[in-house]
Amino acid sequence: MDETVGRTSTFTISFYILLGTVVLSYLIPRLFTAKEKDSTQCPKSVSTQFPEVKDNADAKTSEQTTEGSKIKKHKPARSLEAERKLKKSVLDSLADIEDLVCKYDVPAPRYTSYPPVPFWNKTETAPTQDDWLKVVKKCFDETNDDIGMAIYVHLPYCEQLCHYCACTKVITKYHDKVEDPYIDTVLKEWAIYRDYLISTSGKPNICEIYLGGGTPTFFSPSNLQRLINGLLEGCSLHPSHEFSFEAHPNSTSEEHLQILYDLGFRKLSLGIQDFDPDVQQIINRVQTYETVDNVMNMARRIGYTSICFDLIYGLPNQTMETTQQTITMVGSLQPDRIAYYSYAHVPWVNPRQRNFTEHHLPSKTDKRALYELGKKLFADMGYRDVGMDHFALPTDQLFIGKQNGTLHRNFMGYVAKKTQLLVGLGMSAISDAKYGYAQNEKNVKDYTKRVENGELPLIKGHEMTREDLIIKKAILDVACQGKVVITKELAQLLPDEFYVELKEMKEEGIVEFSGSPVTRDDKVLLEGELVVLSDYLGTIFLRNVCKLFDPTLRKVKYGGFSQAI
Repeated sequence: MDETVGRTSTFTISFYILLGTVVLSYLIPRLFTAKEKDSTQCPKSVSTQFPEVKDNADAKTSEQTTEGSKIKKHKPARSLEAERKLKKSVLDSLADIEDLVCKYDVPAPRYTSYPPVPFWNKTETAPTQDDWLKVVKKCFDETNDDIGMAIYVHLPYCEQLCHYCACTKVITKYHDKVEDPYIDTVLKEWAIYRDYLISTSGKPNICEIYLGGGTPTFFSPSNLQRLINGLLEGCSLHPSHEFSFEAHPNSTSEEHLQILYDLGFRKLSLGIQDFDPDVQQIINRVQTYETVDNVMNMARRIGYTSICFDLIYGLPNQTMETTQQTITMVGSLQPDRIAYYSYAHVPWVNPRQRNFTEHHLPSKTDKRALYELGKKLFADMGYRDVGMDHFALPTDQLFIGKQNGTLHRNFMGYVAKKTQLLVGLGMSAISDAKYGYAQNEKNVKDYTKRVENGELPLIKGHEMTREDLIIKKAILDVACQGKVVITKELAQLLPDEFYVELKEMKEEGIVEFSGSPVTRDDKVLLEGELVVLSDYLGTIFLRNVCKLFDPTLRKVKYGGFSQAI
């Protein structure tokens, strides 16, 4: 779509310059004298600091019926006293670890890759197509016959913009103009990979397909069918293949669910975020409980075996009471797994987030209380902590994968299989080929143009070194299994301060040691080579333990990651 650049008169420019000068002269003195809502210093007592909560006397109650049960869905009265009591009960449980929360509440990667994307070594110049395909082939040759490969497809289109979202997306309602051309381009991109692999190695053995977005169910069922058939053409299916897709409840029809099920999909991830009407309105993501319930019932009836709900804590207008109500409603629907993500407020990346002021957002203390409340409620409902912000029922493959050692983490998040080769298709998609990473063009026009020219649309990447592979394995072991063995080759890569900091974590009760001592030059560095996360504190500070192994963050100070706690 062509962009139109408007021309502004000299008078208009002068007017806005004058207006900006007046506004800045008023705001700047106040910015430097105003007290910040959240100090970087730890509060003396998190259990006694509660911001004022407005009363809402207009609470409404309605009855909703699900199969075999009833749930009261209501907008609770946000009384100051009720909010204080609920918050205090949660924060009191954290009083003993207040200092640790303060110490470790620092920016940290989520480690869907190592090194993290900002530290890739090919960011200025992308890897050449020939070099990248050789990396893909190397991983393919090692793993295709046994565990197969995965495909991630980024489907970026949405009909409306959710104000909290910082993902790469394109907002449009012109389905007829974008659906067919985009599917055609994705299939042409895949053909470059597939034809190369078939000609040099063999037929791709597809183990996983994941449709992410954007909104995959923006696309018609027939176009999604065309996409999947095109991806599988000329390939073989792994005996234990797993296909998953993300969906917006408002745009997911029974036809979507049935066609994708018939194509082999058994896992569904629904973006819920929050059920409270005030929260939904301010983030521009309105979907009713009835709509979600209907999609759930259709999916269960068709035969989907794993349904995930994506929730977000720290959103504007969230309170302890409304979050408790949302999670109660989630529990009544019984998804198999729950992703409980922290809201990342990055208005410099997503300008729409400027709609939220500090008044709308919870403080750091309140946000931590929201997470702990959710974690407690999930446990009460029978969900088990799987890893970073993920919870699953004991019957779900994600939890089973953690128990049997097959849990893996990549750009799709936590997955139950250790697939080493992940090919990312579509604009902004990222590929992980074990020995390297590569990312596609982030603009749909540039992406399309390059694929139409017969080339892979790569814009940056990373070539893994031997040291990278060793560190990556250690971080994945911590993130996925909650334990890691400090081998001799790993021990040689870790600086002296690592051992000092890890011992501090042991004294703090975050990790435990066992096994033979770790030595270097006859010096004992650790009393045990097996490092295991403790059941309680280890899960809270998981990202901090992972970060400890990351040498890139010791060399460069980078604050662009979300907070670890």
